[in-house]
Amino acid sequence: MPEVGFNYGEVETGRSAGMGGALRALGNAVTGAYYNPANIALTRVYHLQALAAIGPEARRQTYGVAAVDSVSGRIAGALSGQYGVLDPDGVRRRWTDVRLALALPLSDKFYVGLTGKYLKLSDSGSPRLGFGLPPSFAAAGLADQSTVDNVTFDAGITVKPTEQLAIGVVGANLTNPGHGFQPLTFGGGVGFGSTDVTVEGDLLADFTTFTDSTGKSRTTVRGMLGLEYLAADHFPLRAGYRYDGGQKTHALSIGLGYIDPQFSVDIALRRTVSGSEPYGPATTIIIDLQYFVEATGVVRDSGAMGAAARAPSY
Repeated sequence: MPEVGFNYGEVETGRSAGMGGALRALGNAVTGAYYNPANIALTRVYHLQALAAIGPEARRQTYGVAAVDSVSGRIAGALSGQYGVLDPDGVRRRWTDVRLALALPLSDKFYVGLTGKYLKLSDSGSPRLGFGLPPSFAAAGLADQSTVDNVTFDAGITVKPTEQLAIGVVGANLTNPGHGFQPLTFGGGVGFGSTDVTVEGDLLADFTTFTDSTGKSRTTVRGMLGLEYLAADHFPLRAGYRYDGGQKTHALSIGLGYIDPQFSVDIALRRTVSGSEPYGPATTIIIDLQYFVEATGVVRDSGAMGAAARAPSY
């Protein structure tokens, strides 16, 4: 299904995918840049990341790089870019996604953030479903112009009543582009994170991806639950669940990784387990590698951010 194939324009890391997407409260570092910009100020890090996401049934591949710096000054920042291809000999969708996120810790318990997003997307092929439709915006776009060439933004806040409890609220694509490539969404999560265990539940409302029988947009809900356990100080083990109310699907995910003082490697697998008829199940595999620049001592910690939350920074 197109919405599954494009994944609502969301970018996932190995950590977020392994936890079912439930990281809008505790998804710090690079994950925060994609899920809740306020969270990039939760920890003092300078991380570089490369990621790859593959959807075999959708014939989708996405590759990206990102950098996040919350060490060098009071304002934390993150920059990311992704290039993706979906169904190359069918719909032939290609896109470039660039994001710049900024976050500010107003106190040790309250964080705010904004993400500017640019998406350029084209569909230059024809549908593979046998409908016999010619290339068009409704069917598969036009060969000589972009389907989407748009700038929008996300905004988020995170509150930490205690050292281990976090509440995140985020709105995505707040200019309301009016389509499912950049859907207007609003939601958040509540998470508990200690040195070894992270548990979070998220709820997200999507206002523009789906329509009713009259063509009017209808609100749908996605619910996510994730669990993470850090074994032997080096091996994060993850499990997650996601319910998609727009497509009436249930998906389970698992993930694992390795964390070293200077780098980490994560891999996650998500699979729909019910409600995917008539399209069949959908699979997503995500692999990412992070390099922790701050661990080398090259980046000087200015101390300007104050006593930021000491949540795990992977």
